Amino acid sequence: MIIVNTNNIEGKEISEYLGIVKGSSVRARNVGRDFMAGLKNLIGGEIDEYTKLLTDSREEAMKRMKEEATKLNADAILNVRLTTSAVMQGAAEILAYGTAVKLK
Repeated sequence: MIIVNTNNIEGKEISEYLGIVKGSSVRARNVGRDFMAGLKNLIGGEIDEYTKLLTDSREEAMKRMKEEATKLNADAILNVRLTTSAVMQGAAEILAYGTAVKLK
């Protein structure tokens, strides 16, 4: 599966647009991470616990988007975007979406 954030793939021709595909992941913080993040906030620097949490969430959202495209027998997903939104205090959703296509 080719996944790009552009409207086309150089050297490839689109034969059919299959529609929008998406995948999301909602993750919540936990007390242990919040404690460590609070300590890091005092001394400065990257908060590794949250970086890992968001990285895992992005990877899961991308995986779910790819699975949805696979169900449509897509060859590629174009114009891929990622968004983040707070769904409640302490929890965020990562949404990956793009256009599933068939290639010639």
